Amino acid sequence: MSENVVVIYSGGMDSFTVLHKAIRDGKKVNALSFDYGQRHKKELDYAANVCRSLNIPHKVVDISAINTLIGGSSLTSDIEVPEGHYEEPSMKQTVVPNRNMILLSLAVGYAVSLEANEVYYGAHSGDHAIYPDCRPEFVEKMNDVCHIANYTPVDIVSPYLKVSKTDILTDGLKMGLDYGLTWTCYNGREKACGKCGACEERLEAFRDNNATDPLEYEAH
Repeated sequence: MSENVVVIYSGGMDSFTVLHKAIRDGKKVNALSFDYGQRHKKELDYAANVCRSLNIPHKVVDISAINTLIGGSSLTSDIEVPEGHYEEPSMKQTVVPNRNMILLSLAVGYAVSLEANEVYYGAHSGDHAIYPDCRPEFVEKMNDVCHIANYTPVDIVSPYLKVSKTDILTDGLKMGLDYGLTWTCYNGREKACGKCGACEERLEAFRDNNATDPLEYEAH
């Protein structure tokens, strides 16, 4: 019998790859997505479509009310999304305070209710410069807490924590994954903008892999 796991699935290319990695590992995947008021809510539609096609359980949880407490990010507030690479200081405007601690806590609670012992999470090294809650020390401490927060310990599994988005894409392309089924852009418009940090890093990963991104971009 396959082991139950929860995969935090945003609909982006990192969590898309993690989702398939868990499936390839023989896990019984339960996908969990969050509507936290992100302007790129379009990613949730992509997540739902993938889960339907794979016939895996998928919950989308509306936690957008948290924005009354943790505003100030260009992803959730009326602040323009900065353009440029992730490592530029302006990208700190895209940090949603305490987001991943909140999402992981909810996912662990869901895992306990399913009698699942693992929560898969798609943090990677490209996030480390800007996002404190994607760094190895954060994941390690959260893992410590999740081992004692309930009667049953839950592991946070971050298969790509110490590698880059380029490496994630390399792995996904080896699995034959179609990244046209993912949404990365921080602007939730009809086409990806190609200029925000998320788009820049995605396009860089495709260039590094000598591959063509199947997603449509605005002319720029």
